[in-house]
Amino acid sequence: MRVNVIGAGLAGLSATRTLVKNNMKVNLISYQTSERAQSVLAEGGINAAMDVSGESDSYEYHYKDTLKSGCDIANEQAVKNFAKASPDILRELVAIGVPFNSKNGQIVQRYFGGQEKKRTAYAKSSTGKEIMTALIDSVRQYEVEGTVNRLSHHEFVSVKMDISCKGVYVRDTFTKKTEYYEGPVIFATGGLSGLLPGVTTGSTMNTGNAAAELFSKGVVFSNLEMVQYHPTTMSIVGKRLLVSEAARGEGGRLYIKTKSGEIKYYMEEKYPKLGNLMPRDVVARESYLVVHDDNNEPIVYLDMRHLSKEIWKNRLSDLREEIMHYKGTDPAKTPIQVEPGIHYFMGGIDVDVNHKSNIEGIYAAGECCSQYHGANRLGGNSTMGALYGGRVAALSVVADFGEKCKKQEYAMKKTDSEIKDGERIPESIEHTPVITENAKGIFMESMGIIREGDSIQKGINRLRELQQDKRCNEMDIKRLRLMMAMLESAFYRKESRGAHYRTDYPKRNDESYKGLVKSKCDKVGKITISI
Repeated sequence: MRVNVIGAGLAGLSATRTLVKNNMKVNLISYQTSERAQSVLAEGGINAAMDVSGESDSYEYHYKDTLKSGCDIANEQAVKNFAKASPDILRELVAIGVPFNSKNGQIVQRYFGGQEKKRTAYAKSSTGKEIMTALIDSVRQYEVEGTVNRLSHHEFVSVKMDISCKGVYVRDTFTKKTEYYEGPVIFATGGLSGLLPGVTTGSTMNTGNAAAELFSKGVVFSNLEMVQYHPTTMSIVGKRLLVSEAARGEGGRLYIKTKSGEIKYYMEEKYPKLGNLMPRDVVARESYLVVHDDNNEPIVYLDMRHLSKEIWKNRLSDLREEIMHYKGTDPAKTPIQVEPGIHYFMGGIDVDVNHKSNIEGIYAAGECCSQYHGANRLGGNSTMGALYGGRVAALSVVADFGEKCKKQEYAMKKTDSEIKDGERIPESIEHTPVITENAKGIFMESMGIIREGDSIQKGINRLRELQQDKRCNEMDIKRLRLMMAMLESAFYRKESRGAHYRTDYPKRNDESYKGLVKSKCDKVGKITISI
């Protein structure tokens, strides 16, 4: 019997490598090849307290910065373990060939938002692509040996469950056949951007259906109200283009023009210590406020004209090419117009410190789970969090299922037969685009950078009404339930914390809300919210 890893990005590849190193066999299942995983899009860098800049950095500072940015609701032990392991993971990446920017044989690290130490290693502005390339090569040898059975062009359909997870159903998108693979499952399927197509920086390949299916099966989710708006994105066809935080890490400056023609570098004026490198929730919120100030023109600019030729050539060349390709503007010569866009979902499958869900046999890592980031994610932590989380999830599977997996033979069943207990293999159902568009509109009106209880409640009511639409199919209903849980979580948290800012409850309330809001859906679709 093999371990089933769903998703072949950073978290999935990390889990796969760890499993194989512990003598486990793996089905590596993904909708696209690893080369097209969302992880390839990661630009800015990866955090680890290497202290290469002589600033006396340490994992303790990394741990404290991560908790502080997340507004103290993340699992403290999990964050400490993550920060402590990060330097060794970075060294391992170097060992397998990731070409991080370096000087005199030493990795170069730069500042990123919410961190006072230079802690972010990078490979120009294509860090995710370079790490993925090295990991793909590393896993390929196991594919040749047969230890890893790579199933690209397979989409997740469902899990087989009673009180625990028995295996996974996936659909071959080429043959259109659904297959069943027995064994524990590690989900590494990315965030919820597929629920909101066109308004996030996430991959257009992400559908969100895997998360919706698991939620409908009783898997507990948490932290769903914490949606990160990145302060610097640009609109392109089908999605939002991320202008990496690396641009501000290298000295890019945000400004707005007043109606009288004055230029205001608003982040530097209000936050003189960190300025443009305040945590993302703060920068996004300040950008929203200055745009909606009647005294200002409603456009935020990112000015990078003063950056040196060396920076553009060796650190931001890929970002410059990307902006010129999609927008026709050279950021080295002209300030670019930017605005906040949905970038990351801090919430997802609720996992413990060992990356176990509430269902035996289901584990999760990367953006699809709720871990490490709390109410706001630090740039550079998602990349490391995916790698570390994949490793931890894999080690948990080894501890829980190692002997069983090694003893039992690999099993698969096809759709044209029935499972021996009488359960018919489920079919894959596509969501209805018009329902998704309507739901997205409701979400964006209720769950913006600035929120308010009445508008959230109206959104909840409208989603309930949308579920009654005759065009809704089974998958639409499951997706709407998960979106409902996101809004109900936001309504439940009657305070402002990190990415969740409510005008009717503008203060933080540690007495009542210092914890993750958890969501569970029962068999009849009733959603329970608790903390």
